[in-house]
Amino acid sequence: MENSLPSIPAKRYFTIGEVGELCGVKPHVLRYWEQEFTQLRPVKRRGNRRYYQHHEVLMIRRIRDLLYDQGFTISGARNKMQELAQSQKGYRKEQLAGMVSALDLPDELGSVGEMPEDENELPVMALESSHRAGSLHATSSVPSLRRELMDIRDLLSI
Repeated sequence: MENSLPSIPAKRYFTIGEVGELCGVKPHVLRYWEQEFTQLRPVKRRGNRRYYQHHEVLMIRRIRDLLYDQGFTISGARNKMQELAQSQKGYRKEQLAGMVSALDLPDELGSVGEMPEDENELPVMALESSHRAGSLHATSSVPSLRRELMDIRDLLSI
């Protein structure tokens, strides 16, 4: 199926017409799928014009494959997409948990959920630990390290 579809150009946003051509689906079908698949949320701008991002084009191709090629019903495809989203969420959580543990934060910081309100209370050792973590971007200030950890915590709580 996807081999017969054109390749997706390297663009940030695609109009509904472009997505229709890239996915072999008419625009009215895309609008209907937006109602049926909650994960599909294109950006809407002036005049309610829809602009899809690359990951949404891939999602539409996946939905099309489930419905047209694999014979799923709308309900079955919706459930399959939710299962895929849950498994990807679990995988991302594991990755982020590994990154947080790679920070090797000192015990006096406690868990990520117990971050002090005042960023000046964070020990300097946390900065040194972040520089040792090879896969994470080393930060140069305590407030930016705190923001990064808070972002990771928010991602883990999803």
